[in-house]
Amino acid sequence: MTDLSAFPITRRWPAAHPDRLQLYSAQTPNGVKVSIMLEEIGLPYEPHLINIGASETWTEEFLSLNPNGKIPAIIDPDGPGGKPLALFESGAILLYLAEKSGRLLPGDAALRYETIQWVFFQMAAVGPMFGQLGFFHKFAGREIEDKRPLERYRAESKRLLGVLETRLEGRQWIMGDEYTIADISLLGWVRNLVGFYGARELVEFDSLRNVPAWLERGLSRPAVQRGLEIPKRP
Repeated sequence: MTDLSAFPITRRWPAAHPDRLQLYSAQTPNGVKVSIMLEEIGLPYEPHLINIGASETWTEEFLSLNPNGKIPAIIDPDGPGGKPLALFESGAILLYLAEKSGRLLPGDAALRYETIQWVFFQMAAVGPMFGQLGFFHKFAGREIEDKRPLERYRAESKRLLGVLETRLEGRQWIMGDEYTIADISLLGWVRNLVGFYGARELVEFDSLRNVPAWLERGLSRPAVQRGLEIPKRP
């Protein structure tokens, strides 16, 4: 039986199945990237819900796994060389799982790096900009009288959607006919922007053609539908 006792996080969130990959996450755009990926590749895993609202990411146990205090994070008991591997940052986890499973990342070197660049596009641009727009449009930031920050993030989010709209012209998925981790990295964020953040009209989402169709295709995948609900809320 695999022993994960060396990882302090397992004291607060014990592993019922320590031989399976342990996922510490929540149903956020970054969190569902990993649950969707795991559902797509069929790797056995055990999800643990981390209550962000209760500041559980700032507990000593969670910080032992991710010192940046953010979800998602994983422990793979069967990491490289058969040794347990702890990993944080959703983009890094997607790459790791793609390489571990041999799935959802092209084998051709040029296409592989092209896919990775779109994952980095999400990490560096889409996530931060959409998140800030959500803050200034829906959350505490909306109370700020100066609307220049909101306009800044609205304009940039709209521009980034335009980048995706152009990329998807004539393509089913970000990489063409092949569904990859690039799509997984982006689906939750675009869904959140027009859904949870309520910014559909703000960014003129319905003026687009390719992005809404791509989003609908992605959300219709059974593994995506399952992954969006993991970890289960109480």
